[in-house]
Amino acid sequence: MTKFGTKSIKPATPSKGRMYEIIRRPVITEKATLISEHNQVAFNVPLDASKPEIKAAIEELFKVKVKAINTLRQKGKVKRFRGRIGKRNDAKKAIVTLAEGQSIDVMTGV
Repeated sequence: MTKFGTKSIKPATPSKGRMYEIIRRPVITEKATLISEHNQVAFNVPLDASKPEIKAAIEELFKVKVKAINTLRQKGKVKRFRGRIGKRNDAKKAIVTLAEGQSIDVMTGV
Protein backbone atom coordinates (compact mmCIF):
# COMPACT_ATOMS: atom_id res chain seq x y z
CA MET A 1 0.00 0.00 0.00
CA THR A 2 1.35 3.39 -0.94
CA LYS A 3 1.11 6.56 1.10
CA PHE A 4 -1.65 8.13 -1.01
CA GLY A 5 -3.76 5.14 -2.03
CA THR A 6 -4.08 1.44 -2.56
CA LYS A 7 -2.37 1.28 -5.94
CA SER A 8 0.18 -1.52 -5.94
CA ILE A 9 3.49 -1.01 -7.70
CA LYS A 10 4.51 -3.97 -9.88
CA PRO A 11 8.14 -5.05 -10.12
CA ALA A 12 10.07 -4.12 -13.27
CA THR A 13 11.59 -7.61 -13.56
CA PRO A 14 8.81 -10.15 -14.08
CA SER A 15 9.29 -13.89 -13.76
CA LYS A 16 10.05 -16.03 -16.82
CA GLY A 17 6.45 -17.28 -16.97
CA ARG A 18 5.08 -13.75 -16.70
CA MET A 19 7.40 -12.64 -19.56
CA TYR A 20 5.83 -15.17 -21.91
CA GLU A 21 2.40 -14.05 -20.66
CA ILE A 22 3.17 -10.37 -21.34
CA ILE A 23 4.30 -10.79 -24.96
CA ARG A 24 1.19 -12.44 -26.41
CA ARG A 25 1.81 -12.05 -30.13
CA PRO A 26 3.27 -9.62 -32.64
CA VAL A 27 0.90 -7.36 -34.55
CA ILE A 28 1.17 -8.16 -38.27
CA THR A 29 -0.65 -5.40 -40.17
CA GLU A 30 0.18 -2.90 -42.89
CA LYS A 31 0.79 -0.20 -40.31
CA ALA A 32 3.04 -2.51 -38.27
CA THR A 33 5.20 -3.18 -41.32
CA LEU A 34 5.42 0.57 -42.01
CA ILE A 35 6.70 1.30 -38.49
CA SER A 36 9.33 -1.43 -38.87
CA GLU A 37 11.18 1.00 -41.16
CA HIS A 38 11.66 3.20 -38.05
CA ASN A 39 13.11 0.30 -36.03
CA GLN A 40 9.81 -0.35 -34.21
CA VAL A 41 7.84 -3.54 -33.54
CA ALA A 42 4.24 -3.87 -32.28
CA PHE A 43 3.01 -6.52 -29.83
CA ASN A 44 -0.33 -7.37 -28.20
CA VAL A 45 0.03 -7.34 -24.42
CA PRO A 46 -2.35 -7.86 -21.46
CA LEU A 47 -4.33 -4.87 -20.18
CA ASP A 48 -2.48 -4.93 -16.83
CA ALA A 49 1.05 -4.96 -18.31
CA SER A 50 3.18 -1.92 -17.44
CA LYS A 51 5.87 -0.31 -19.59
CA PRO A 52 8.78 -1.47 -17.34
CA GLU A 53 7.43 -5.05 -17.43
CA ILE A 54 7.10 -4.96 -21.23
CA LYS A 55 10.62 -3.55 -21.62
CA ALA A 56 12.13 -6.21 -19.34
CA ALA A 57 10.27 -9.01 -21.16
CA ILE A 58 11.32 -7.84 -24.65
CA GLU A 59 14.96 -7.39 -23.63
CA GLU A 60 15.12 -10.81 -21.94
CA LEU A 61 13.21 -12.89 -24.50
CA PHE A 62 14.60 -11.37 -27.71
CA LYS A 63 18.05 -10.31 -26.39
CA VAL A 64 17.76 -6.77 -27.79
CA LYS A 65 18.14 -3.26 -26.35
CA VAL A 66 14.86 -1.33 -26.07
CA LYS A 67 14.99 2.44 -26.52
CA ALA A 68 11.32 3.30 -25.76
CA ILE A 69 7.89 1.76 -25.22
CA ASN A 70 4.60 3.37 -26.27
CA THR A 71 1.34 1.70 -25.27
CA LEU A 72 -2.23 2.17 -26.37
CA ARG A 73 -5.53 0.76 -25.17
CA GLN A 74 -8.06 -0.10 -27.85
CA LYS A 75 -11.64 -0.17 -26.60
CA GLY A 76 -13.76 -3.07 -27.86
CA LYS A 77 -16.30 -2.21 -30.55
CA VAL A 78 -20.00 -2.84 -30.09
CA LYS A 79 -21.04 -5.06 -33.00
CA ARG A 80 -24.31 -6.58 -34.11
CA PHE A 81 -24.56 -10.24 -35.19
CA ARG A 82 -27.91 -11.67 -36.34
CA GLY A 83 -29.76 -8.93 -34.49
CA ARG A 84 -27.99 -9.49 -31.19
CA ILE A 85 -25.63 -6.88 -29.80
CA GLY A 86 -22.20 -8.03 -28.70
CA LYS A 87 -18.95 -6.36 -27.70
CA ARG A 88 -15.42 -7.18 -28.74
CA ASN A 89 -12.80 -7.44 -26.00
CA ASP A 90 -10.60 -4.48 -25.10
CA ALA A 91 -6.99 -4.82 -26.23
CA LYS A 92 -3.64 -3.24 -25.39
CA LYS A 93 -0.77 -2.83 -27.85
CA ALA A 94 2.85 -1.97 -27.18
CA ILE A 95 4.94 -0.19 -29.82
CA VAL A 96 8.56 -1.05 -29.02
CA THR A 97 11.32 1.19 -30.36
CA LEU A 98 14.61 -0.68 -30.59
CA ALA A 99 18.10 0.77 -30.28
CA GLU A 100 20.12 1.39 -33.45
CA GLY A 101 21.36 -1.81 -35.06
CA GLN A 102 18.86 -4.02 -33.16
CA SER A 103 16.07 -6.00 -34.84
CA ILE A 104 13.41 -8.58 -34.05
CA ASP A 105 12.25 -11.07 -36.66
CA VAL A 106 8.55 -11.45 -35.80
CA MET A 107 8.05 -14.31 -38.26
CA THR A 108 10.11 -16.72 -36.11
CA GLY A 109 9.14 -18.07 -32.70
CA VAL A 110 10.84 -17.34 -29.40
